[in-house]
Amino acid sequence: MTRFVASRVLQAVPLLFFISVLVFALIHAAPGGPLEMYLANPNVRPEDIERLRVALGLDRPLTGQYFAWIRGFVVGEWGYSYSDGRPVLERLVERLPATLELIAGAIVIAAVVALPLGVFGALRRGSWIDHGTTVVSFAGISLPVFWVGLVLQLVFAVGLEWLPSSGRSSFGDSGFLDRVSHLIMPATVLAVVHAAVWSRFLRSSMGTVLRERFILAARARGVRERSVVWRHALRNALLPFVTVLLMDAAIMVTGAVITESVFAWPGLGSLFTEALGRRDYTVLMAFLMMTSVAVVTLNLVADVLYHTLDPRVRVS
Repeated sequence: MTRFVASRVLQAVPLLFFISVLVFALIHAAPGGPLEMYLANPNVRPEDIERLRVALGLDRPLTGQYFAWIRGFVVGEWGYSYSDGRPVLERLVERLPATLELIAGAIVIAAVVALPLGVFGALRRGSWIDHGTTVVSFAGISLPVFWVGLVLQLVFAVGLEWLPSSGRSSFGDSGFLDRVSHLIMPATVLAVVHAAVWSRFLRSSMGTVLRERFILAARARGVRERSVVWRHALRNALLPFVTVLLMDAAIMVTGAVITESVFAWPGLGSLFTEALGRRDYTVLMAFLMMTSVAVVTLNLVADVLYHTLDPRVRVS
């Protein structure tokens, strides 16, 4: 196991280095710059612009800027926001709990929906249940996230007035039920695509397991069908499903950008949108690198977990 983990870590380090170079190059190649908002102001003098360039380190060569940034990122000094001067790490930590709350809610909703759809789709292949779950799954994959969010707002917030339309809590009320009511719609929107993908993946995995010899042997021994499905088949089918869930958990952070913008959710996604509009390079690069590290780390955790739970992987 130690050798396995070490090999995965050694593979992750050059990958993250390549991602950091790519992120830095793409952001600095984008039109405009962090000082564009000042250039449009006629009251800002050229010498003021030059003084800002020197203060922010933008007068140095790109290679020097990159190595200074990556060195600071590794030691936890992520610089200061170009828009308000606050430490970037402080701004990200401030928004992180809201995004984690949204992702946790989305994972729960997606798993609750995907498990029965995937299992019953595998058990009733070719039936109307299977065709129905297939249609629902492809609809979930195809529908734009922002459109689903707007429809939910129109129906449940404007029409029925059952749920609040935006925000994380009501003004003056941060109780548990109030927080849950604000979480339901954005978590559902974020869960739609993942629930659809997970249900298709679980259907395929469950169908493969149901054709294995040990399942046929269990049925031949007279084991009840319920035990065969839920105790033997599902347990084995969930191994690759858990791997996909862990990998998608990190990807949800980037998917939350649109969802948080639609529902004015005060998380990392909305912070990224604000930083993008203000050309706040330090915040943008820190966000992209943080999500990249999260994706690579959770991929590593998924590999280790799969390696631990499935003896066949250890043997190979």
